[in-house]
Amino acid sequence: MQVDSGEGKTSARESHIAQKVLQQSRKAARPHSDLISEAKRVWALARSQSISANERKKHITELMNVVRGKVKLIVFKHDASRIIQTLVKYGGKAEREEVCEELKGSYSDSAKNRYAKFLLLKLIRLLPSHRTDILSSFHGHVLSRSRLLLHREASGVLADAFELYANGAQRAELVKEFYGKEVALFSQKQDQDDKGKSSKGLIGVLETMGSDKEKKARVLAAVKENLISIFNNPDKGAVRHAIVHCATWEYLDVLGRMQDSEAEKLRRDLFENCAELLPEMVHTKDGSRVVREFLARGIAKDRKTILKTLKPHIERMCLDDEAQMVLFTAVDVIDDTKLLQKSVVSIITTPNTLNTLVKSSQGRRAIIYLLIPRSRRYFTIAQIRTLGDTDNARDGVGSTKQGNGEGAMTTGEGTSKKSPEVRQEEVRRGASEALLTWVEEQGAELAREAAESLIIADIMLHAEGDKSSASQALLRGLTTPYPASSTSSASSPSSLSTPVHPLDLPHTSRLYKNLLQGGHFNHSLRTVEISPRWDPTTFAVEFVKIVGGDDGAVIKDICTKGERNGSFVVAQLCEALVRDDASSNQEVKGSREKLKQWLSTSETLKAIEEGEKDGAKGIKVLLDGIGKL
Repeated sequence: MQVDSGEGKTSARESHIAQKVLQQSRKAARPHSDLISEAKRVWALARSQSISANERKKHITELMNVVRGKVKLIVFKHDASRIIQTLVKYGGKAEREEVCEELKGSYSDSAKNRYAKFLLLKLIRLLPSHRTDILSSFHGHVLSRSRLLLHREASGVLADAFELYANGAQRAELVKEFYGKEVALFSQKQDQDDKGKSSKGLIGVLETMGSDKEKKARVLAAVKENLISIFNNPDKGAVRHAIVHCATWEYLDVLGRMQDSEAEKLRRDLFENCAELLPEMVHTKDGSRVVREFLARGIAKDRKTILKTLKPHIERMCLDDEAQMVLFTAVDVIDDTKLLQKSVVSIITTPNTLNTLVKSSQGRRAIIYLLIPRSRRYFTIAQIRTLGDTDNARDGVGSTKQGNGEGAMTTGEGTSKKSPEVRQEEVRRGASEALLTWVEEQGAELAREAAESLIIADIMLHAEGDKSSASQALLRGLTTPYPASSTSSASSPSSLSTPVHPLDLPHTSRLYKNLLQGGHFNHSLRTVEISPRWDPTTFAVEFVKIVGGDDGAVIKDICTKGERNGSFVVAQLCEALVRDDASSNQEVKGSREKLKQWLSTSETLKAIEEGEKDGAKGIKVLLDGIGKL
């Protein structure tokens, strides 16, 4: 047997030591190696997470003394840039201002550097007093000279500065880079009035040019050229940035106000260059407005192209506040409802997608827009106003400038031929079958959740088609004994394996009450808004048949046992069966007689009245309803 003498291990150890010595000698040979070594030593102390605030302050002061006057030498180095970032992160205003002053004149270079860009973003975020100076240093470099917007590193810095930190005036100055060199050259010579107009964006800049059509045409040509240069370089990533979307919307807004053949030609040229990139714009306010403008003013072929590019992203768009506006506008303006059904509606109404969407307010809006668009129950006034921005283009209503500068409304040929009512009816019909099937399969379970119960109610009230299966599925959820044997509270119905009875959940009880009364109660009008696509009397008959069964035991228990939380529901059931339009229907009469037989016995009435002594709500309303049977 051979014994290892250890010579191999010794030589390996010596080799490692030699490599370490060589590495240290190379580091020592680098410029400013002593400075960086000392800075790293203090940096390790300053960034420690286990020291007090006073200790950190002492180390930050020491670190500032080490790097003072040499920030530019450190910040561009891959192994030292984080030293200055730590100084800015934990330092006070004085240290931050000192670092900012040392970098003055190198802001653009810092933005383009793979390591220094993070420091620059920290300065923009943490030093508002110098933010204007930093952003002003980008002027002339956004699209020309350094071309920051198309630079791999600087593009993200510019985008974050524009979206997260710049104010309105600073954003306007950055977007002005798109207007061309002529605007940049003469903007410095503008008087105060012209500067005020320029702050309005491209429209304001064109206003300062008065009636000089050639000058305006040159500016529009410059904007178009700059936008197309970005669209032709999608690999640079600039297309997804809000500053590009802002400039694009300003350009389209001007074209929309021109309303002539030349404007239409310019719009088509821009669309042809960016059609494939529209999914990268929908997530910002201006980007969403750009895509909506293309939808509203485009021809059928353009709209088909847009839907084709958006189709893979429909579900994610439904969950985004701005992106979903594009889908809503598509529903509002596209006449080809078969195309809508195939590209949008069928995707939204798949069970898996519905289960995802129903969990968020954005997703619920996407579902309900297929049935009752712009409902005030789901959309704010501001959202409805935003959606209405494209109505004029769709309907052929616009404004033209007159000699006195005032706008006059004009009516022409709209971009959509169908009336909004017909289009909405076709979309509703196309979505209803899948939505009702979803309610049939999962409605009873979803009705137990607060937000989901609202969607279930509106699907039943406003969908088209046969709702009997969905109604029966919802009613079968009430056939469990009342009260439930579980002691879990209504505020946490899932706390135990056996849940509370659905009618002990306020939102679920309200769902059945709304279905029995035929619609939602309007608090401002103090009346129920009856849905024309729902028959509450038929639902009431099914209620008696399924929930009541042969002996009405569950309905009687709802009124006489437990907390009696279903009293309002049963009272509304009585109201639904005694409506004037239901008096001649034999099936309704039979259900009414059954209900009267179950609830009008002296024993049952006595048990109901005892509930009022126990503090149960709705007892008087219930007794009034029974009296009408």
